[in-house]
Amino acid sequence: MSAIAKDTPSLVPRPAGGVTQSVKDSLVVAKRNLIRMTRIPEMILFGVIQPVMFVVLFTYVFGGSIAIPGAGVSKAAYTEFLMAGIFAQTVTFATAGAGAGIADDMHKGLIDRFRSLPMARGAVLTGRTLADLVQTAITLAVLAVVALIVGWRTHENIGKVLAGFALLLLLGYAFTWIGALIGLSVRTPEAATSGGLIWLFPLTFISNAFVPVNGMPKFLQYVAEWNPFSATVQAARELFGNTIAGVPKSVTGAWPMEHPVWASLIWSVLIIVVFRTLAVRKYRSASV
Repeated sequence: MSAIAKDTPSLVPRPAGGVTQSVKDSLVVAKRNLIRMTRIPEMILFGVIQPVMFVVLFTYVFGGSIAIPGAGVSKAAYTEFLMAGIFAQTVTFATAGAGAGIADDMHKGLIDRFRSLPMARGAVLTGRTLADLVQTAITLAVLAVVALIVGWRTHENIGKVLAGFALLLLLGYAFTWIGALIGLSVRTPEAATSGGLIWLFPLTFISNAFVPVNGMPKFLQYVAEWNPFSATVQAARELFGNTIAGVPKSVTGAWPMEHPVWASLIWSVLIIVVFRTLAVRKYRSASV
């Protein structure tokens, strides 16, 4: 009897290990989420409509009212100044959707089903964030076309322009890990959506995205120029060739504004490392 019991394989699946297996599992989960997006096209449609509305409203409502140092009140100058900020806002607002999606999976018990399979623990979250990154890239592509229609232009070579969009997508991917942690920490998708947006508004508006920081109070200038969001906006502006001579890189002499490309990379990688670690740890404790 003991020999038979010893030779009988365990019916409890064991999580697969190794980097290769983790990558495969993550891609399977990502594919599952991408298929789900195609079956619910309004997810992508509504994700595109909001940033397009921001572009149109800011360009035609505020574009003729906001003065840019060195360019005065000019819709064309403001459009070029604005677009990097709108792009960055769009990729970071995907955080709320990522959090709501993971919270919905938790609420429906889907996470428990994944946990019963022999798959890498972090693959569920990695696959989800990769799928969200694809959706964000689609939204960003549509938004770039709309921006070109309303008068936005780039003034650098294609390599730098693509690098600018790559930095924006990296920031968006980093922020989806914050959304993942929020989604695992709340009880409902509605709470995840609210929790994902409430901190994004001050983050995006206390920045150099929509107006130059030199008009802000001194203490807010420091906050804005050390804001990781601002670093990516400034990096995108430089890579797109949308900087304006009258707008200085930095008012306070902050390092991220003097070296925005490096600062954007460092901030994004740091956010991914920290919040992926926290999210995977939370996922393990929330699934048991």
